[in-house]
Amino acid sequence: MSHHLATSRRVGVLGMGTYLPHSRRTNHDVAPAAGVAPDWITERTGVHTRHVAAEGEAASDMAAAAVRAAVAAAGIDIDQLSVLVLATSTPDELGPSTACRVQALTGAHNAVALDVSAACSGWLFATRVAHDWLRGDHSTRYAAVVGVEAYSKFIDPTDRGTAVLFADGAAAAVLGPVTGDGGFDDFRLGSDGSGAHHVLIPAGGSRVPASASTLDNHQHQIRMDGRAVRDFITEIFPKVVYESLARNGLGLDDIDAFITHQPNPILLRGIAEDIGIPSERLVIVGDEVGNIGAASVPYALAGAAARGLLSPGSRVLIAAFGAGVTWGSGLLTWTGAPFIRIAPATDSLATRPPTAPRAPARQGSST
Repeated sequence: MSHHLATSRRVGVLGMGTYLPHSRRTNHDVAPAAGVAPDWITERTGVHTRHVAAEGEAASDMAAAAVRAAVAAAGIDIDQLSVLVLATSTPDELGPSTACRVQALTGAHNAVALDVSAACSGWLFATRVAHDWLRGDHSTRYAAVVGVEAYSKFIDPTDRGTAVLFADGAAAAVLGPVTGDGGFDDFRLGSDGSGAHHVLIPAGGSRVPASASTLDNHQHQIRMDGRAVRDFITEIFPKVVYESLARNGLGLDDIDAFITHQPNPILLRGIAEDIGIPSERLVIVGDEVGNIGAASVPYALAGAAARGLLSPGSRVLIAAFGAGVTWGSGLLTWTGAPFIRIAPATDSLATRPPTAPRAPARQGSST
C-alpha cells in the first residue's frame, strides 16, 4: 500500500451511473458493411451488441445522463460537486472542454470542469486527478468522474477492424470521503508516446486540419493497427496486474474482482487465463456493449456491482490500457456504493434505485 495515500484522507466511490443510447446494433447489423459474417465477429471478438448514439446526441449528452445518475445514486445534489473531470477521445468539439458542456447540461455550477485525454485509460487517469484533488483540498468534498465515447460518429462501417468493436456509452462515479479502510489505496499510471500512431483519428487537429482532401480520404475516422494494439495489450495487461499486486504485497487470490478496459472480450479472457485470474473474478461487459473507450472501466465497475460481485470490503484491481499509448492500475476497496444504470428497456441491462438493497440488476430503465 502506498504510504502517502494511506496516511491521507480516504477517498472512494459513493455512487455510480451509466448510460447507453437507445439504438442497438447486433453482429447481423454491422457484419454486411464490414464484409464479414456475424459468426466471425462473435468468434474473433466476443462482442454481440453495441449501442449507438442518436443523430444529434453528442458525448456531452451521454456523459450528462451518466453524471446525473451517479449523483442521484450517491444521494447528493448536483451543486455539491466541486470537481467534474471528463475523459473522452470523442469530444463535442476540439474546444472548449466537453466537461464544461456537461457542467452546463447538469447544472453543476459549483464544479471546476476539465477534460482528461488518455484514450481508453482516460477514466482511471481522471479518477487519479479527482482523487488527489479531494485528498489534497479538504474544502472540496465531492467530485464526479465520467468516461464517455461517441465512437459511432468516427467509425468507417466498412473497416472490420474498428466497426465491429467500437460503440457508444457513458459511465460516471461520484468520489468523496469514505471511512475506515475503504476507497482507493494505490494508483500507478504510465504512457509511451512512441506508440501514439497505433490508434488515432488522423485529421481535424492542428497537424492535419480539416479540408476537402481529408474528408475525401476518410481521415476523420478512427484508424487502428489491430496487430500492434493486440501486442500492446498482451504485454501490458499482465504487467499492470503483476506490478500492482507486488507493490501492495497481494496475490491473485486477494482480489475479489478484476476490472479492466474492454477492447475485446475474447482477448481479455485469454490473457486473464494465462495470468491465472479466475474467470468468475474477471468482469466482462464488452460482449454487451463493445469497446466504449474511456467509459469501459467505470461501466465494468458498475456492472460488477449490478451482478452482485461486489460487497463492502471487496478488493478491486482496476487495469486500464489505451491509445497514446497509456496504461494504469488502481486498487479500490469497495464501500457498497449504489448505482443507477440507464439503458433501453429491451436491453439486458437495468437500473436500481439508490435506496434499494444491493442485488444483481434486473431488466428495466430509469427513464
